[in-house]
Amino acid sequence: MATIQASFCAASFSSASFRKIKATLYSQNFESSQLSVPRLLVNELNQRNGLLNLTATSSDLDLNPKSDNRKGSNLGHSISDSNLVQELYAIMEIVVDRIEMHNNIKAQRDNWNGLLLNSVNGMTATAAIMAGLACVSGSGPSILSLKISSSLLYMAVTGIVLVMNKIQPSQLAEEQRNASRLFKKLHEEIKTTLALKNPVTSYDVKVAMEKVLALDKAFPLPLLGTMIEKFPQVVEPAVWWPEKEPKSHDQNMSDMFERNGWNENLEEEMKEVLGVMKGKDSAEYARLSNMLLNVNKVLAFCGPSLTGSAAIGSCLIGLPGFGSWGAAFGVVLGALGTVVNSLEHGGQVGMVFEMYRSSAGFFKLMEETIESNLKERKVGDRENGELFEVKVALQLGRSLSELRDLARGSSLSSKFQQAEEECASKLF
Repeated sequence: MATIQASFCAASFSSASFRKIKATLYSQNFESSQLSVPRLLVNELNQRNGLLNLTATSSDLDLNPKSDNRKGSNLGHSISDSNLVQELYAIMEIVVDRIEMHNNIKAQRDNWNGLLLNSVNGMTATAAIMAGLACVSGSGPSILSLKISSSLLYMAVTGIVLVMNKIQPSQLAEEQRNASRLFKKLHEEIKTTLALKNPVTSYDVKVAMEKVLALDKAFPLPLLGTMIEKFPQVVEPAVWWPEKEPKSHDQNMSDMFERNGWNENLEEEMKEVLGVMKGKDSAEYARLSNMLLNVNKVLAFCGPSLTGSAAIGSCLIGLPGFGSWGAAFGVVLGALGTVVNSLEHGGQVGMVFEMYRSSAGFFKLMEETIESNLKERKVGDRENGELFEVKVALQLGRSLSELRDLARGSSLSSKFQQAEEECASKLF
């Protein structure tokens, strides 16, 4: 009987224990089902952005008030960055429009040069033929009509040539060609900034806008009022960049990069390259620009003078005392005028002058870029030295070893006072 009672008590205790354990497990499962999902979300949010400080309790999630301020601040920064990116994209759209405009104007002024030159040569040849026919026609109303027609054609040619010499259509086309190329270069620079720089700063937007305005000023679209002087007293290199670009001084970046790719050897190398460009390349293209300008001035003076003199000679045909000299003046001077105008505008002397002037501007820009980097005392605010060396070498058409050999040769020639020294650029 005692054994049966003990067995019953053990069974009761075992059943009660089982019910208690089951209830406990059910309660734990219920609580875990209530809390496991929020805790997983909290962990995932903390791992992904680390911005929210979330605390999970048995019933709900508490948000740290500081996280709201951080979230608002980050949201403000993201909105500001988005606006700056939109501004850069807007500038890119303007640049693309400028490229199309300059391409259209370039094609138009190329047509001007060809059409006007063909018209002038045709009119001059016709006037010379009429002057010759007037000389052999004898007397009568026919000689008068030929004389007047020849003189009128020569005067018209003289007026057209004066206008062509003033505006220099071939030089105008070269200006627009350069503007299109430089706007394309600016477009690629903005694309690179958007692709590599994060976040975009207001300094990037300001620099892009200044470059657009500088290009607009250097290569104007209209002819009247803002056209570049075609026969300047002093030849200056073309300038298409802002006069003074603002510098962004970031102390953290200066601390992060101790030397930023620069060392004493690289600085000496850039100084030697700068000296070679100033002494050889810039001086050479300044000399060529002056020479072409003088040649163009002579041709621009001779062309209208010859056709104007031919018009006077045509008027003298048949007059007593002049004999056949009037016809000789009309025909010979007209032919010489055709040759001179063909040399000036067919040979595109103005275009070659503008090409040399732009090349001088290219070297001036490189000189200013090198000087600005060398004068910057904070190395971190300079352009990365290794990247800068590669860019300078490629812009001069050289490899890195050739650029270093150029600097080494310049240093040796200055020490031993050697007169012979090669130019820095191998492109032009």
